[in-house]
Amino acid sequence: MNIESSIFSRYTPDFKKIKNYGFKLKNDEYYIERQIKNGEFKAVIKINNSGQITGTVYDVENNEEYLPLRLENQQGAFVGEIKTEYESVLIDIREKCFNQNYFVSKQGNRIAQLILKKYGDSPVFMWEKFPTFGVYKNPENNKWYGLIMNIERFRLGEESEDFVEVMNLKLDKDKIPDLVKKDGFYSAWHMNKKYWVSLSLDDTLSDAEVMKCIEESHSYTEKKVKK
Repeated sequence: MNIESSIFSRYTPDFKKIKNYGFKLKNDEYYIERQIKNGEFKAVIKINNSGQITGTVYDVENNEEYLPLRLENQQGAFVGEIKTEYESVLIDIREKCFNQNYFVSKQGNRIAQLILKKYGDSPVFMWEKFPTFGVYKNPENNKWYGLIMNIERFRLGEESEDFVEVMNLKLDKDKIPDLVKKDGFYSAWHMNKKYWVSLSLDDTLSDAEVMKCIEESHSYTEKKVKK
């Protein structure tokens, strides 16, 4: 994950705030320049109409992109200073021009609102190492009924380094072998594959389909009424 994706992964732009911040519109993109390292470098940040943010840091002396910033094996003190200042620029833009969401994907955030409306539950982010992983629990007994994660597609058996948001849900174990043959369903990543599945939250499945599975998963956490 690159610097920009890491900082803005759970944020969406507020274009009114972006304009007020000082971004200029050119060729259907908003852009702004900021000095780094006492003017020796400059950062050019762009935001397109879809809310995707990109940035380039230039060495002002030769007006060329400062490539060491993007190389993982470049870990010297000077590169670190440039990276820190650039990240500070991006964080300031994030705090003043973007709104925070629970999750990365649009569908993930829609599902979060549907769960809140139906059950009154908000996700719990339990791991500092995985800040985009949100757990859903039944507050009556603290049992999990869902886990939303932003992971690489290859972890689901696909040949891709791209990220996708998924939701792990507990479903009828007898139905799982057939479910994972359908688009949008996968053997659960990082959980018991006999009882759990991973659903992709990339609009392969409709919100209604996802919510139906969530309702089943939630039912396993509910107290059984004695007859």
